Amino acid sequence: MVRQLPGTDFWGEPLATLRRIQDEINRATAEPRAGVESDYPPVNVWRGENGVIVTAEIPGVLLESLELTVHQNTLTIKGNREPKVKAGDVNFHRRERTFGPFARSIVLPFAVDSERVQAATENGILKVHLPRPEADKPRKITITKL
Repeated sequence: MVRQLPGTDFWGEPLATLRRIQDEINRATAEPRAGVESDYPPVNVWRGENGVIVTAEIPGVLLESLELTVHQNTLTIKGNREPKVKAGDVNFHRRERTFGPFARSIVLPFAVDSERVQAATENGILKVHLPRPEADKPRKITITKL
């Protein structure tokens, strides 16, 4: 008789339990991440007729270390997040937040007017308004009788 562990679908994925155990071992023995992470900072992008709004979570990032660039239809956010406590001063029990330099490029749905881009931060959230150029906005065409 074969015993099946709870939560395991034997016929669908017979190695699910072993993969879960391997994931737990990998997580427990992994080195602390301190390099560039491709999904940091997490962003939301809203598109409207008049432009794009991008918000990014940047808690603990000093404005002096933050750099925003816009080229055609790409916004790049670069910066550096420094730890409050240096690794040599303490022994970490758990370390999930990443520190160090980061860069994230977001491809926008259309080219933006880089001269009118505005950015501000509030409570660790960066908000960037990227207006659409007037020449690039869709325009309504009137139809006349011949």
